[in-house]
Amino acid sequence: MTTTSPPDAVPRLEVSGLEVAFGGLTALDDVSFTVGDGETVALIGPNGAGKTTAFNAVCALVRPRKGTVRIAGRPAPSSATGLLAAGVSRTLQGLGLFERMSVLENVLVPLSSLRAPAAERAEKAREVLARLELAPLAARPAGTLPYPERKRVALARALATAPGLLLLDEPAGGLGAADIESLAATVREVSGGGCAVLLVEHHVDFVMDIADRVVVLDFGRVIASGTPDEVRGDPAVEAAYLGLEASS
Repeated sequence: MTTTSPPDAVPRLEVSGLEVAFGGLTALDDVSFTVGDGETVALIGPNGAGKTTAFNAVCALVRPRKGTVRIAGRPAPSSATGLLAAGVSRTLQGLGLFERMSVLENVLVPLSSLRAPAAERAEKAREVLARLELAPLAARPAGTLPYPERKRVALARALATAPGLLLLDEPAGGLGAADIESLAATVREVSGGGCAVLLVEHHVDFVMDIADRVVVLDFGRVIASGTPDEVRGDPAVEAAYLGLEASS
């Protein structure tokens, strides 16, 4: 069972009044949401809604014109190393694996920043590989694996540092039903252990199955936010995202 933060706790992630523009185009307009410890929050919406921009703003890959991003009550770091030190980890849509390196070596990469003996870092890497049933593949070059296994390696790498906030960029993309079910179980385990999870995803059934809350974006604005059941029945969401006509 997911263990979420008490209502008065400082959110692990707080996005407030975010506005991002590219030239004359406003990509995000007054976007706000939070993710608490032990909570899974999904960003969904049609193509071009601003999901990736919001995700990248959290990761300091784009600079907002207005608004703030706070991690555990503090301004979000502006560098990858700073985010890692703040307990933030993410997966990439394009996986970003070092294909000629072994699976184990890939998972060791984020652990290289830890001030710990090499043997301890290797033990942590092997533990997360075992957790995701990748241990038998530890010595294999990552680029030789089938796509679902490469996705799991990317997830293992993100989990290796035991983050407090895990950002998942379309984790179910390209996966079959069995792999999506396994992914859902892993996300539940991670959030159940107290990690805050923010994901961007197009697979609606997967989102509705695992998310505690869903934030729906359309044309850069939040048009709905709530539990999966609340969002599923929102006429604006049906019109904008699910392709159904809103009831009058």
